[in-house]
Amino acid sequence: MSRNFELLQRIGREQALYTNEPVAAAELTPETEIAPGQQPVVFAEPQPSSLVMSDGEVEEFTRLVQRLFIVPGNDSPRSVVFTSPERNAGCTWVCARVAEILARQVAGSVCAVDANLRNPGLHAQFGVSNEQGLADALTKSEPVRNFARNLSRSNLWLLSSGSSHEGAQNLLSSDRMRLRLSELRAEFDYVLVDAAAMSETNDAALLGSGSEGVVMVLKANSSRRESARTAMHDLEMAKARVLGAVLNQRTFPIPDSIYKKL
Repeated sequence: MSRNFELLQRIGREQALYTNEPVAAAELTPETEIAPGQQPVVFAEPQPSSLVMSDGEVEEFTRLVQRLFIVPGNDSPRSVVFTSPERNAGCTWVCARVAEILARQVAGSVCAVDANLRNPGLHAQFGVSNEQGLADALTKSEPVRNFARNLSRSNLWLLSSGSSHEGAQNLLSSDRMRLRLSELRAEFDYVLVDAAAMSETNDAALLGSGSEGVVMVLKANSSRRESARTAMHDLEMAKARVLGAVLNQRTFPIPDSIYKKL
């Protein structure tokens, strides 16, 4: 099974994993890098324009979805923002695949929303055009569902970034956006938002404060410790609930003897 991705929680315990220094497999113990009893979730290399996944990838993303969304009680988040400290961490890729697997696991409707108006890419992950979407919904008065499109599964929807509108970017932090998010939560059972990197804008913090949680996507051997800490601080200041982090594109393996103990 691939060992290129894993879900981490309690950001700050895994400091070495998001520096540019490689980490030896022997250093990866439950006591040092991952909370005791926690099982990392790992995935294979991304395929930017396709949602075709191997059986192993489906299995691992299923574990991630179950840990994030399918938990006992009333604490399961229904609206989650995906972001990263810096660009090119694979956030859009992760968001798209989580949406796809979540739609397979639940009977309710799932809507993936591209709120990265600077560098939209969620539509490309699903192989569809980007004719209208969030930018249009922010500047027009029609119901938000009119701007979303149904994808391959009957319960999976996409609200892409939409056509370019002058000033639409600034509306992400407006009352208009908050109303549209409320409308999305009323229309769909699950809302997954792909937001721009936090090094570029505070959109993710603002969107996260109006959602039920934020998932941070870190790129192994690329995302820097200080950038991750700054992003965490910004989210905390915005009173956004951080659900955990996905460590993306691991380049070093975890031995099975250690992995089974995590």
